[in-house]
Amino acid sequence: MMPALNIASTQDYLDVEDIRENLVLLKDGSCCLILQTTAVNFSLLSEAEQDATIYAYAGLLNSLTFSIQIVVKSQKKDIAAYLALLSNQRQKITNPLLKNQLEKYYEFVKKTVAENEVLDKKFYVVIPFSSLELGIGSTLSSSLKKKNSLPFPKDQILQKAKLSLFPKRDHLISQLTRLGLKTRQLTTPELIKLFYLSYNPDSGSVDF
Repeated sequence: MMPALNIASTQDYLDVEDIRENLVLLKDGSCCLILQTTAVNFSLLSEAEQDATIYAYAGLLNSLTFSIQIVVKSQKKDIAAYLALLSNQRQKITNPLLKNQLEKYYEFVKKTVAENEVLDKKFYVVIPFSSLELGIGSTLSSSLKKKNSLPFPKDQILQKAKLSLFPKRDHLISQLTRLGLKTRQLTTPELIKLFYLSYNPDSGSVDF
């Protein structure tokens, strides 16, 4: 008689327990909040603007009393829809000069894409809420993780995480605004999409 096989699902190998209320809950009871922010082309700034940006960034780092993680995610961009739009516009333009200019631009974009990878870069700031902040020791946390069980009910963990994370979020958004960056917290659907694409990089565009 063959012994029963314990077939684990993909979820068993992931650290993520759940994504809800715009937070990521991990299996050891820790959580994180993820902000998406824009970028500044530093090389295009004047010398005075560069100095101001450096001072503002130094001020941000010096103001932190908690840990953060900065993540840059690069993904190959599919511009097929953009090329189709340009092609459609070529058919509508009657002015010979404009039509010729658009055709040259279309060929330029097409050649650029053929010779180089067009990457879409997104920038994230992760604010963690550790299981230690729940009053869970590292040894107990590891034990609970192996058993795939949370130390407390999800709602209780999320409520405590919010009390810790939201003031940190507001502080970071304020500091990043001084750098001229637009920053916002990712919502639950956006977090699900982000993690899905992280674990399935070849899946292309996904809507939830």
